[in-house]
Amino acid sequence: MEEKKSAFTSLPTYLSYLLVLTVVVFISFLFPNNVKFKYQFEKGQVWRYDDLVAPFDFAIRKTDDEIQTEKKAIEADFSPYYEVIPAVAKNSKQSFDKQFNLQLELVKKADQFKDVTNHPERYHNYGTAMLDRMFNRGIIALDSAHQNKGKDFVINIVEGNTSYQQTLDNILSLKTAQSLLSDSLPYSRLSEPEFLYPIMENVLAPNLLYSDTLSQMFQKDALGKISTARGKVKKGELIIPNNGYVTDDIYQKLVSYRFQYEKEISDKKSYLYVFLGYFLLTSLIIGVFILYLKLFYNPIVNHFREMLFMLLWLFVYSYLVYAVEQTAVLSTYLIPFCIVPIVVRTFYDGRLALFTHIVIVLIASFLSSLGYEFTIMQILAGIVVVLSDVNTRDWSRFFYSMLFIFLTYALAYFGLSLIQEGALNKIDWSVYNWIAMNAFLTLLAYPLVPLLERLFGYLSPITLVELSDMNRPLLRELALKAPGTLQHSLQVANLAEAAASKIGADPLLVKVAALYHDIGKTANPLYFIENQSGKNPHDDISNLESAEIIIGHVTEGVEMAKKYKLPKVLVDFIKTHHGNTRVEYFYKNYIVENPGKDFDEALFRYPGPRPSSKEETILMIADTIEAACKSLKSPSEKELVEFIDKLVAGKITHGQLENSNMTFSEFETCVEVFKQIMKSVYHVRIEYPEEESPTPTEDI
Repeated sequence: MEEKKSAFTSLPTYLSYLLVLTVVVFISFLFPNNVKFKYQFEKGQVWRYDDLVAPFDFAIRKTDDEIQTEKKAIEADFSPYYEVIPAVAKNSKQSFDKQFNLQLELVKKADQFKDVTNHPERYHNYGTAMLDRMFNRGIIALDSAHQNKGKDFVINIVEGNTSYQQTLDNILSLKTAQSLLSDSLPYSRLSEPEFLYPIMENVLAPNLLYSDTLSQMFQKDALGKISTARGKVKKGELIIPNNGYVTDDIYQKLVSYRFQYEKEISDKKSYLYVFLGYFLLTSLIIGVFILYLKLFYNPIVNHFREMLFMLLWLFVYSYLVYAVEQTAVLSTYLIPFCIVPIVVRTFYDGRLALFTHIVIVLIASFLSSLGYEFTIMQILAGIVVVLSDVNTRDWSRFFYSMLFIFLTYALAYFGLSLIQEGALNKIDWSVYNWIAMNAFLTLLAYPLVPLLERLFGYLSPITLVELSDMNRPLLRELALKAPGTLQHSLQVANLAEAAASKIGADPLLVKVAALYHDIGKTANPLYFIENQSGKNPHDDISNLESAEIIIGHVTEGVEMAKKYKLPKVLVDFIKTHHGNTRVEYFYKNYIVENPGKDFDEALFRYPGPRPSSKEETILMIADTIEAACKSLKSPSEKELVEFIDKLVAGKITHGQLENSNMTFSEFETCVEVFKQIMKSVYHVRIEYPEEESPTPTEDI
């Protein structure tokens, strides 16, 4: 039975490690399947490696600017393609025949154009021949892109299976064709040429049309013939000596060598080895991350949902970098890496936030093609996020943090660009657009916090601020049914908040927890002295019943908290604010009234558990001190300090702080804060019986 129980309790840990393996394998498959070039170089820098000699022949690749210049030259000099459409000429001549005959019949009836009616064939043949000449020369319909070209602009004319070049000066437009018709007909040998003009003008149409398909095909073919190389480096040739400067020419040789190296080595090496290398590298980075969690945040490793939360960031950002790298129109600078430290810091602390951010950036650096400057910029931005203490519940501070992030990216990129380029005019200023979008997208951290909070069961400052609203149902009910308890809770909240701020604990969390820690008293408010104004109802019941009611405010509070869906963290505060201490007053009275009688001491003990976190410890001590000090009647400062020391000693003696992760130094600091605040806070309380280490409580 014990073995089964042990296996069951270890299941979340096993699932966590299985999740780690899954993430490692997934990220490893995102890496490129080619080998990584082993040299790092930038223009203007000194070559720190040994003399580099070409191990094989390779072509010197042209720069992108050179290729673009050649492309623009080809596009500027490119002659577009126009296609002769034979059907246009055929249809025009058929239309000419039809209109000629129709017009001839009309003039015969009107007894006009005697020469035409006497010699119709002569006019018809002349018109047909002239149309043939104009269509053979070509009547062009210029594309809008070529409207402003000069007469010397050359086009390619495709006629059937042949093509030839011609300038626009030798080709007719519809307008020039009509002008040619009006100019040439009067000089013909025809007696009545005016008969033909309206007919021929009406049937003229462009037979030379722009072919976008042919133009794009031939232009693409011309662009495809651009050579990507402008020289060659032979095997054994020195590329760059040790301590040599990487000039523009040498830089291009190095780029060309890297391209050929990765291509040739990748062809010869097995992908399995490359994958194995990336797998080992990813395992090392994530393994160090898990070790860090194990050493300093062990509860995360043992909690599957928290491990899923941490590893989800590695999974998501690795894929984002991979996806962006596959898209030519986007830059990896667009990805808002700073969301990670903002969100992680909200739920944990700055140390874990920065470590998680660095791990993600390290993995992203191998997936990105941007180089070491990308890594430097991202790490700097992450440090700024942690140092600026981004607060998601303070909008103005949150926006200022986004501004700091943008300025960090901008200044870092500017400095790195000056190192690389050595001139302002060579800096790629378009990167600032991506950086600005990055800073804007970082605003997504704000809506992500409440979403992730609900998915993974965390508690954010945003929710805590909402819960501290005195109009919340539970607090409103506490104010109406147990106003004295509410005042006590407010005093405890002030004490706890001050102490938490002093030692670096979460002041907002412990403040809100203090407001809710006694909500169970609303079930029987008059049995708690801070709500009494007359007779004490405990006088009419037994000590055992009184103890049951007093202890019951913890269990009642837990039930109410769950009913109103308070976060589990706050429920834990309700459970632990008395630990497993005794209701000392009624316990002592019961012994006096029942001397020598055997009874179960557990009937007088709170169910616990004892506090474990710093915040839970602070609340327990603050609650005890605030309540107990009200029983003092005008004490001196010395009496007050001694009384508080006795209360604290009582908690320690009864083992209530054994599970707390608070250090002794922090504990002493908290006690000093409580002493300073409590000097003037007193209410009339029942006197507590003297004992070696008293542990009075407010709950009687």
